[in-house]
Amino acid sequence: MFSIFKKDPTKKLKKELSIKLEQAMNAQRNGDIRTFSQLSFEAQEIDKKIEAIEQAEENLA
Repeated sequence: MFSIFKKDPTKKLKKELSIKLEQAMNAQRNGDIRTFSQLSFEAQEIDKKIEAIEQAEENLA
């Protein structure tokens, strides 16, 4: 009933994911492969959290 007032729990995570991916891209362009791989791993972990939250919401509906 009041779903229009609910905050999107994935909004913050999606913003973090976007930032991590941009940082990873810049690291790759600069030739820093170690940092690129670390940031890519962190981005994957954030993406997994987003998928888990979306899956949980889907199961509730």
